[in-house]
Amino acid sequence: MAGAATSQRSHSAPSYWFTRFVFLRMLGLVYTVAFAIVVVQWDALLGSHGLLPASDFLDEVVRVYGHGIDAFLRVPTLFWLGASDAWFRACGWVGLGVSLALLCGLANAPMLALLWLLYLSFVHVGQIFYGYGWDILLLETGFLAIFLVPPWRPGPFPRESPTSRAVMVLLRWLTLRLMLGAGLIKLRGDSCWRDLSCLVFHYETQPNPNPFSWYFHHLPVWFHELEVLFNHFVELVAPLFVFGPRRLRLAAGLSIIGFQVLLILSGNLSFLNWLTITVAIGCLDDGAFRPFVPAGWLARLDAAVAGARESGARRITGYALAALVALLSVNPVVNLLSPGQLMNAGFDPFDLVNTYGAFGSITRQRFEIVLEATADDPTDPGARWVEYEFECKPGAPSRRPCWISPYHLRLDWQMWFLAMPGAGRDAWFVHLVAKLLDGDPETRRLLAPGPFEAQPPRAIRARYYAYHFTPSLASRDWWERRLVAEYLPPLERDDPRLVEFLRREGWR
Repeated sequence: MAGAATSQRSHSAPSYWFTRFVFLRMLGLVYTVAFAIVVVQWDALLGSHGLLPASDFLDEVVRVYGHGIDAFLRVPTLFWLGASDAWFRACGWVGLGVSLALLCGLANAPMLALLWLLYLSFVHVGQIFYGYGWDILLLETGFLAIFLVPPWRPGPFPRESPTSRAVMVLLRWLTLRLMLGAGLIKLRGDSCWRDLSCLVFHYETQPNPNPFSWYFHHLPVWFHELEVLFNHFVELVAPLFVFGPRRLRLAAGLSIIGFQVLLILSGNLSFLNWLTITVAIGCLDDGAFRPFVPAGWLARLDAAVAGARESGARRITGYALAALVALLSVNPVVNLLSPGQLMNAGFDPFDLVNTYGAFGSITRQRFEIVLEATADDPTDPGARWVEYEFECKPGAPSRRPCWISPYHLRLDWQMWFLAMPGAGRDAWFVHLVAKLLDGDPETRRLLAPGPFEAQPPRAIRARYYAYHFTPSLASRDWWERRLVAEYLPPLERDDPRLVEFLRREGWR
């Protein structure tokens, strides 16, 4: 009898109860991390006294577009209702609380809609600190999830709300665009992806290496070339089968998930890889999970959901969602096929359907901006300069690379972009220096614990270094570095150049 039941189930349409369960737990994890980042970092980065105040940004939008629907469609956000620090904090904590509930197994449409709306609101006023592909990917994934969960009952296996097959198809469509976008931008963007040499440099020059990155970097060149070939297979070939026969679809989904695990082991790419795994779970069905579920649980689930059918209203909603996504996919698909492919861009005001890509070009050498401060007269040749350490970005050569994924240190990432050759000096960086000179405690907490926590320094300067992984850890150093140039001359709090700059930017 059991064998007959198994045979009958294998020939019936696949079910997605476990798929949805795992997908929502993973999405809850990503949302929890995303809102934890808001709660911890928002005030110092984007609060009213932050490096790039979001309220100033909204004021500028009003100045350019005026009040009304035009401004809202340019920047859809709840923070048009108010941009006070208290309102930002309240929305961040609400988002974190609802995310934890989702992680624990509670999910319904109002909860998922609230999470999507809150995160949309933060992303659209977050400026460069929220200008990452995984932020809009979370918005697109979170929007689809609204239609995957029950309308009201928040339990994990609601019999009256089976998993929407339309949403499962749309998750696979997102997987296809996400992976193909990443693969095509590489082939079009940098010759090292075509000559298979990119990973000779990548582990050393990526934004925030982790401890394993040193070991990956020192693998033989021939192995790096095989890695690039595997990268091309997963990003360019495997996605073509997410709509294929079941075995090929499962193989495609599992290869994408396995590839993301390797990326997590080799570097700190925020929650991008964790979110990609979440999306790729849509390629799996219950049959992929059943071998790992205890028999007793399977029997109880089968009994609980026996005879469950998707309601007509739910099917119509799924079809309407699919039609909307199809319409909004036109521009992303055109971009995907274009030789001038954009990387990580939205084409509608709410970022419902986007285009993606990562590491379209690889830097061949790592540069770092190192902040130094002194309590002495900065003009004295004997002044003692002490380095600030950031939470994760490379600094002291002996400091072991951090392991922070899926968390995202947004200031550290911007420092990586700022140190790229030809990047120029951004206004927020000078503002960072000014706030450290003022002894602002919120700004100081963006950096690692260390000097000048009790009182501010007299002067700060920035120096530009080239960094390389050491050939061996025998010296107990992870990095070798060479001073290249002075990046920012010594500045004191009352330096006329600094005072005038802050006045011009409206920050003093």
